[in-house]
Amino acid sequence: MATLADSFLADLDELSDNEADAIVEDDADAENMEEDVDGDLADLETLNYDDLDSVSKLQKTQRYTDIMQKVEEALVKGSDMSSHGIVLEDDPEYQLIVDCNALSVDIENEIVIIHNFIRDKYRPKFPELESLVHHPIDYARVVKKIGNEMDVTLVDLEGLLPSAIIMVVSVTASTTSGKPLLEEVLTKTNEACDRALALDSAKKKVLDFVESRMGFIAPNLSAIVGSAVAAKLMGTAGGLTSLAKMPACNVQLLGAKRKNLAGFSTATSQFRVGYVEQTEIFQTTPPSLRMRACRLLAAKSTLAARVDSTRGDPSGNTGRAFREEIHKKIEKWQEPPPAKQPKPLPVPDSEPKKKRGGRRLRKMKERYAITDMRKLANRMQFGIPEESSLGDGLGEGYGMLGQAGSGKLRVSMGQSKLAAKVAKKFKEKNYGSSGATSGLTSSLAFTPVQGIELSNPQAHAHQLGGGTQSTYFSETGTFSKIKRI
Repeated sequence: MATLADSFLADLDELSDNEADAIVEDDADAENMEEDVDGDLADLETLNYDDLDSVSKLQKTQRYTDIMQKVEEALVKGSDMSSHGIVLEDDPEYQLIVDCNALSVDIENEIVIIHNFIRDKYRPKFPELESLVHHPIDYARVVKKIGNEMDVTLVDLEGLLPSAIIMVVSVTASTTSGKPLLEEVLTKTNEACDRALALDSAKKKVLDFVESRMGFIAPNLSAIVGSAVAAKLMGTAGGLTSLAKMPACNVQLLGAKRKNLAGFSTATSQFRVGYVEQTEIFQTTPPSLRMRACRLLAAKSTLAARVDSTRGDPSGNTGRAFREEIHKKIEKWQEPPPAKQPKPLPVPDSEPKKKRGGRRLRKMKERYAITDMRKLANRMQFGIPEESSLGDGLGEGYGMLGQAGSGKLRVSMGQSKLAAKVAKKFKEKNYGSSGATSGLTSSLAFTPVQGIELSNPQAHAHQLGGGTQSTYFSETGTFSKIKRI
């Protein structure tokens, strides 16, 4: 039988074996990680950021070329409505639309990469421009238009940017610290701008194709937001299925970008609205209700996309019903609140109310009646400030008390019947009824004749009074005997 010490030793041997295995595995993982890092570093080293072809590779891929060729052919040929009864997964046109949605997302990412390349190359010439023009395509157009020109006022930017931003760009360019670019760098920058504009044109073709087929792919979604906005939503989300799986709060933000206000106030800008703001319903809604309308549009668009993804209603009646519901809700929001109805008075009681009356009620009214002094205190004379208890109008005001012109020389305080009643009750209480002499009794008396004189307060205590005291409680009094007849 193994002892406790033997079992502990066996456990220690097992732990040491496990640690050795773990060390061997960690060494193998570390070697693999080092190999991966070396491979990544090798790829990064081979990547030349000065060469545009090393940064942007989408336009030279076979996938991009094939999809764009099919899109151009489909736009020329048009849509064949004979095969639009049921959408099948192997339908070539449906597959082309799905590929176009994925390609539009790739084009967006490629434009961002090229935009970063242009900014890096053009920053020595005009470093402030990237903070003034945020949109990549607008930035590429402005860079291509300005070039190496140091006096921007000689460059016509009309049509490329709003007039307010053109003014800001001109003023900033006059004080910039940039220097002209080398000819080689300028050539690479212009080539990158041309490639960004070409990608933007290809993206518009893809969206036009998807928009032309939206009545077939997503009829209900197109009925709510329109074909153009539906195509943009699908392209940004990555397809109809991805859009159907997306929550409404994210659909509202698809395509949202921070607007360039060029120093203006951001109080009225709506940063939380994407492509939904391009819909007709959103534009015709009053500005105060547009955020509510945007949330409603996003919610109904999500429901319509889910109906279209399952081909629940190819006719689009569900989307039109949603659109009518949205219109009715927005009209309901704009209705004025209902007028406040006058509240009718209650029906008067026909029976007379039972009010207490009589002597007791009259006595109570007399006791609590308002006095002449209180009446004067409640009045104020026009043009004459009243006196107050704390002065300067602070404290309790005295009204017309003590003022000339009050009509009375002196206000005499009459005897309050309530005070008389309380004094009577207090007097009726029998204090010191035991007959003992009070310790506060004094032998001094004040008389109007002699002033202060000594007197004995108990001098008349032993004198017999009249009435029953002389008969019943006298020392000589006896019991009377009444004869019975």
